Formats: sequence, structure tokens, C-alpha cells
Amino acid sequence: MSKLKAALIGGGNIADKNHIPALKQLADLVEIVAVCSRDGIKAGALAQKHGIPHAFTDSVAMYEQCKPDMVVISTPNNLHYPYTIQALEQGCHVLCEKPPAIHAHEAREMADLATRNGLVLAYNLQLRQTSEWDLLMRSKADGQLGDIYHIKASFLRRRGIPGWGYFTDKAIQGGGALMDLGVHVLDLALCALDYAVPTQVLGNTYDFIGKTGGKGLMGSWNPQTFGVEDACMAYLAFPNNASIMLSSSFALNTQADINRNLEVFGSRGGATLFPFTLYTEVAGELANVHFPYLDNVDIQLKNTAAFLDACLGKPSNVCTGEQGAILQEVVEQIYKSASGFT
Repeated sequence: MSKLKAALIGGGNIADKNHIPALKQLADLVEIVAVCSRDGIKAGALAQKHGIPHAFTDSVAMYEQCKPDMVVISTPNNLHYPYTIQALEQGCHVLCEKPPAIHAHEAREMADLATRNGLVLAYNLQLRQTSEWDLLMRSKADGQLGDIYHIKASFLRRRGIPGWGYFTDKAIQGGGALMDLGVHVLDLALCALDYAVPTQVLGNTYDFIGKTGGKGLMGSWNPQTFGVEDACMAYLAFPNNASIMLSSSFALNTQADINRNLEVFGSRGGATLFPFTLYTEVAGELANVHFPYLDNVDIQLKNTAAFLDACLGKPSNVCTGEQGAILQEVVEQIYKSASGFT
């Protein structure tokens, strides 16, 4: 079997530290042929560092010269849509960073084009690859949770507004804590409910700390140019009476520096994700079941491998283009609700 030829669009830290190392560990399946960035110096340095044969500033030239089979997109959020559409039109499978896009209609167009062209579009939502998530899904399949009817999904930072990049620029990123952090746990919560579409979405966003300033744990930021939400809270209701409560924050006056978790409530049992604990009954008695020996895994490597499995027509749990379109629609509804629009 010939290897898939991979190209990367985006020359930043995520490509350097996440995607390229994962692809290189899967060298029996894939060969990195090119990296493309609007910053030619950055593209050249990344190619030289990782032994990638070609560096481009023009994606059109990259496609013409290298003819990749798959593309990894790790650009700022506002470029996910145009580069994904371009890659799909060039006949390439696409692994795109989260969130899928800025707008829901873009994510829908991306998913539909991938389907029409018979290509794989997937998103890099790596929490699906943790040992804890795998165990939660097996517990659900085994009936240990019964019917899941409520989920609390949280990704909170106490003072974690990024002091670099474009994270506080709404025009480039489309949003703040929800777009950057909340989508990770929202994806898991929707997965646990088989990616049902909510019938009601209520959301609130806040920017008190971001606009005021203060001590930061991830570098300093400029309150005068802070243009996104520093916290987002939402409630989602579903046709079968299930519900999700979502909390995400760059900055929140809370105890823990970071709190990323799922709490799942079912008719037969419940669970928390990190660390995984099952709340159930054993021999007629209430019991908390702990799993202290779960493996630590490289979730980026596993998600890249899951994407390649999908490209090769094998079973995969990677976030699909269709799921990404639903996810982006929910995100957009949360923002519309917070803005007073319905």
C-alpha cells in the first residue's frame, strides 16, 4: 500500500508541536511532503526543522507541485473555511483544527462538499482519544449508565487568557472561551447523546475580567483590545428531555486554575470523566468505582491515527464533518442567544 502524501497549512506552534510529530510517528502510513504558511520565513524554518522537502507561501502552488492526498489545517479560525474548501476542491482529505469555522453555514458547506466529493473531513478534537473517554463509551454501550439524561460539561480557566496570538481578536477567532475551550467538552457531551440536535439553546457570555484586566497565568493581555468573551455559560435541551449544561472560561473567579471535566447522569449510573469514576450500585449498595490503572496516551497521535483510519475506510472515532457542522450550529445558537437574538 502506498503512503498518503500529507501537506500542512499553518506554520505555528500547533503544527510544530502537535501535528508534525504525530504524522512522523505514523511514517508507515503517511509522508509529509510540504508545509505552507503566509509567513515564508516561518514555513521555511518549520520545513528545515522537520526535514520536510517543500515550503510554500502560496497554497495553489503547493497543490500544483506536490499533489497531496491529505491536508492538515492549523491556521487561525477565520481561515479554516477557505483552506478547507480549497483542499476539498483539490481532492484532498482534510484534518482541520477546531473550531470547524467562524460561522455555522461555513461548517455546513464544508461538510456537504466533503460528502459530495467522497472525501474525509475531520476535526482535531483530541479529548475523544483519552482512555477515560473510551471507558465512558464502553460503560454506556454496556448499559451501566442506562439512559443518559443530563451532562455537565466544563472547561474553565481561572486566569488563562492567552497573552499571545489572536485569541482575543474576534474578527480572526470568531469568539473566545467557547470557541477555544468549550468546543472540546461540548463535542464530548454531544457525542454522549449520539450527536442529537438540541431543540432549545440558551446562552450567556461575559467579558468582565477580559475588559478590566488583572493578573494572568498565561501571559499578559491588553484589556483595551480584548474583543471576545472571557466566559460562556449555556443550557441545551433535547427532544428526549435530555439536557447539557456547558461552562467555559478564559478567566473566572473560581478556585482551581483549570477545571476540565464531564459529569454524566444516567438512569442506572453516573460518571465523572477526569479521573474516571463510575457512580452505581453493587450488590444492592451504592458504590463509587475507580479506575487507577488507565493508560496515559498521546491523544494527538491517536487522533491523527483515527483520521488516517477514516481516510483508509477503516472504523474511526474522529470527529466527522457532519458532527462538526452540528457543533458549529450549536455554538452559533449559543452566541445568538447571548446576544439577544433567536
